[in-house]
Amino acid sequence: MSDTAGIAGSTTADVIVVGAGPAGSTAAYHLARAGVDVLLLEKTAFPREKVCGDGLTPRAVAQLVRMGIDTSPEAGWLHNKGLRILGGGMRLELPWPELASFPPYGLVRRREDFDELLARTAQKAGARLAERTTVTGPVLDERTGRVIGVTATGPEGEPLEARAPLVLAADGNSSRLSLAVGLHKREDRPMGVAVRTYYTSRRHDDDWLESWLELWEGDDLLPGYGWVFGMGDGTSNVGLGVLNTSSAWGKVDYKALLKRWTETTPEEWGLREENRVGPVRGAALPMGFNRQPHYTRGLMLVGDAGGMVNPFNGEGIAYAMESGAMAAEVAAQALARPEGPGRELALSAYPRALKETYGGYYTLGRVFVKLIGDPRVMRLATRHGLPHPLLMRFTLKLLANLTDPKGGDAMDRVITAMTKVAPAA
Repeated sequence: MSDTAGIAGSTTADVIVVGAGPAGSTAAYHLARAGVDVLLLEKTAFPREKVCGDGLTPRAVAQLVRMGIDTSPEAGWLHNKGLRILGGGMRLELPWPELASFPPYGLVRRREDFDELLARTAQKAGARLAERTTVTGPVLDERTGRVIGVTATGPEGEPLEARAPLVLAADGNSSRLSLAVGLHKREDRPMGVAVRTYYTSRRHDDDWLESWLELWEGDDLLPGYGWVFGMGDGTSNVGLGVLNTSSAWGKVDYKALLKRWTETTPEEWGLREENRVGPVRGAALPMGFNRQPHYTRGLMLVGDAGGMVNPFNGEGIAYAMESGAMAAEVAAQALARPEGPGRELALSAYPRALKETYGGYYTLGRVFVKLIGDPRVMRLATRHGLPHPLLMRFTLKLLANLTDPKGGDAMDRVITAMTKVAPAA
């Protein structure tokens, strides 16, 4: 179903989207629905694997519904009720909150299936999808330095060139396209690392997302958590995520840490080496707007390319999809204006919308990750926070960013006020 043959040599479009992950495919879908001629370039071929927990919170579910995707169990989705937290000798189940803004359930689905579903949905909406097409660099206007397209190589290594008034970088954490125009990562923003694998397990149909808050490296309690997400197919996705705010950052063998942690889980769960059914893979988690500006000279950054991962919980898919939708809306409005100052004014709305939506919240997240980087704070939070269900329900809303900003309950109003007073940067 690839459209690669249609872009042999050179081609043009209204918008080029580089990368068909959740951010790129969501953006391409909404652009196509708005009548924009969008070219979606993906370096691999579907289905393809990505390192992820495979779990989706209600924020991500809302974006799937917005795209018209059937999220029923009959369509292959495993539903979950909320988050189960273990730590400090406690076991607490926190249901997803009942909100007007988001559905009261989460989902689980393998990324190799999930990403292809999003890309095909964009394709059905009218986006031109080109798989096995590797973008090699930007095409710049010699006079202005503006990005006016990309160069690429096709499936057989043939040179390609595509031009468009606007390019979206959805090429992940490394974002080579961003680097090529001088947009580097900010060192003052948090980073995380995640490793995960799959085990055959009797817990494969668990309808709660499970998080373990105690990951130890010697005597140090690390800032992060382990997870066990049932896949509903006889396996569980098991992994861990750790932040760079710990003094142990860069010194920990995360694959060995995963093995040590799983060996502390009950034997009957099956999380042992003999039941592992895939390699242990790792990936970086770019957090809290760690690459900016999100728009410059004809290039918009979406998803991981713009460091959209939530610092509180390491969630990336929801923010990738939301930023993709925001970028598409701004791009469609901008392209309806003549090239020039009016269009640039419209495009400036994208970074502004990101800061208005996430800026204060991500600032709070950066404070949070600095605090839990201290093992003493992490230990206090685990031992003294978990015994208080009301506090933990507030914490779930804060960490998962699940509130109704208007008309919500008292917890929602407190969180909304906190994010409004926090400076967006």
